[in-house]
Amino acid sequence: MAAELHVELVAADRSVWSGEATLVVARTTSGDIGIMPGHQPLLGVLESGPVTIRTSEGGTVIAAVHGGFISFADNKLSLLAEIVELADEIDVQRAERALERAKSDADAAAERRAEIRLRAVAVL
Repeated sequence: MAAELHVELVAADRSVWSGEATLVVARTTSGDIGIMPGHQPLLGVLESGPVTIRTSEGGTVIAAVHGGFISFADNKLSLLAEIVELADEIDVQRAERALERAKSDADAAAERRAEIRLRAVAVL
């Protein structure tokens, strides 16, 4: 069994992160899933939420992912989403303002996006 897997985290407008990892945790429509090297092939639908990538160098990459797909085969994991934001790119104050604005506008979708951004930052 391989000790690492290759990960591609891609948004509709850019490649967000690419590299080797030992573990990736994401939320699918079937629940949370952890992918390690040698995992069975899979294809699934991503729920909006934080994705955690444990890199081969011992670091951690956290991203807020807003829907998409997950695919794993031959120790290659692809996470494809319309919107992906790395936790260290998220402006916490802006996300908090967006959450308050969404609540006052009763905009459930915007509220969910802001909450996911804040959850991704909180994982750091």
